[in-house]
Amino acid sequence: MYLVSETTNETIELSPYFTIGSGADTQLQLLDPSICSRHARIEKKEDQFYIRDLRSIDGVYVNHSRVQESALQHEDIIRIGSQEFQFVKKLEQPLAFPLASKNKSWNEKLMQMTSVSKTDFPLLILGPSGTGKDVIARAVHASSKRHQGPYVSVNCSALTESLVESELFGHVKGSFTGATNDRKGAFESARGGTLFLDEIGDLSYALQAKLLRALENNEIRPVGSDKSLVTDVRIIAATHQNLAEKIRQGEFRSDLFYRLNVTNLETPALKDRIEDFETLLYDFAKKFRVRFSIEAIQCLKNYSWPGHIRELRNMVARASALYGKNSVEKENVEELLSASINFMPGSENNLTDQLLNFSIAAQPTESADEIKKLPMIKQLERQIIMQRLSANLGNQRRTAMDLGLPKSTLHDRIKTYKIDAEAFKKAPDYHKSIMI
Repeated sequence: MYLVSETTNETIELSPYFTIGSGADTQLQLLDPSICSRHARIEKKEDQFYIRDLRSIDGVYVNHSRVQESALQHEDIIRIGSQEFQFVKKLEQPLAFPLASKNKSWNEKLMQMTSVSKTDFPLLILGPSGTGKDVIARAVHASSKRHQGPYVSVNCSALTESLVESELFGHVKGSFTGATNDRKGAFESARGGTLFLDEIGDLSYALQAKLLRALENNEIRPVGSDKSLVTDVRIIAATHQNLAEKIRQGEFRSDLFYRLNVTNLETPALKDRIEDFETLLYDFAKKFRVRFSIEAIQCLKNYSWPGHIRELRNMVARASALYGKNSVEKENVEELLSASINFMPGSENNLTDQLLNFSIAAQPTESADEIKKLPMIKQLERQIIMQRLSANLGNQRRTAMDLGLPKSTLHDRIKTYKIDAEAFKKAPDYHKSIMI
């Protein structure tokens, strides 16, 4: 059995007869003017530990209640004078952070997550879409003291304005049309564990204020309820967006940003940690049961991967579907990459340009004119977006979910390709007339 100091994090092993006070003859001497010479005693009786107040002036407190004698339970908080301790029956071995990198700079940042994981402070993960922010969040949860609790993930960009508040905070029966039962929100579902708020940058300004109150007060109020609930979650938030720019534009609250940005981590582009490329490729290839020749792997490494790890994963899945048990060879690489549409929004280098650069590097003997005959990726992407808009009757949020894109990215593509999204709400087959 142990006492863990809440102030210094020092761990003290308890003996069956353990006296606490300011006197030199105690097992734990605390030099505090509010603590008596012999203030309290912790004693083992059979298989149970008890704490007793030895007629002190300021008393002994267990879980904020003053006691004369009390049986101690695992993780009870003991206060003696100004000192607080936690009573623990056994020390948990610290869990190592499960992710590592061959890139020195990125690996150093990942190793810092070992200590960050042990705290309950909010963590803000920034970085381009497809760089594995959700994987980082799960790893932080798995190596935290909350790892036995639930892990709940909410994609803020995939929720409609009318449902996101209910999704986060829950609702009571009859609070709105369709609310036929009480429903727990994400905060309650994640009680005792971790709540991952993905694409936090897409949260509406009005709901940002409610989220801020929930984080500052550690309580939420379900939709339609007149009672607040105390929360117990660790918050991890992530976004690919530039929050500083959104704050300048008045689209994101600076106070919420500072509340979330207690600790932070920025995930690098895949091209900036290319040392991990083969490890990632082999992991995905093993999962999807497909093989790549050495020549094919070298060609793939010459590609710039604008869609990062997500694009790599999708390419391997595509290879599995197309080639099955056959090995993917160098001549198959262009076909695999030409079907990719996961590239960074707003990038000046579209995927066709990336393929051009890749092909010149991989096959220097071919002419640029021949390489330019590669399939037009922009046209392919435009057609796919229009097909999903038609299937979803113009609903951009559902279309973004179908394509695995943030809604903001889809909006950029629609604007770039001059697609009339409103027309699909009126005529589901509209795309057929302009795709010939």
